[in-house]
Amino acid sequence: MPKAGTGSIARPGRRIGALLIDYVAATIIATGFLGFDQFALPSEAGLTQFAPMAVFAVLQILFIPTAGGSPGHRILGMRLVRLGGGWVGIWRPIVRTLLLVVVIPAVIWDTDQRGLHDKAAGLVLMRA
Repeated sequence: MPKAGTGSIARPGRRIGALLIDYVAATIIATGFLGFDQFALPSEAGLTQFAPMAVFAVLQILFIPTAGGSPGHRILGMRLVRLGGGWVGIWRPIVRTLLLVVVIPAVIWDTDQRGLHDKAAGLVLMRA
């Protein structure tokens, strides 16, 4: 893979930007359709306090195999590809998303700047 430009591994700035775009979109969807109130106390919110994270996970799992990345990835010019080539399938986005929701694997990177969640799923987030 090239060190920079199209086809290179996406750098942390783009990754964080895409994460913010996706989570803001998930929060807006959860507020509009699932009754999420971001200003409610946890004792008042009940299970709706997890609505943005659930919407975020669904967006990731649906968009990665169909669009090649989440809306945030695509907006910022990135795509997720399978390390060996080919379609990413269904189980890879599910594993990646579950590890992303846990957070810790996503903030630990290797020397290639791939998060552990991508390594575990056999995926690479690259610039389109």
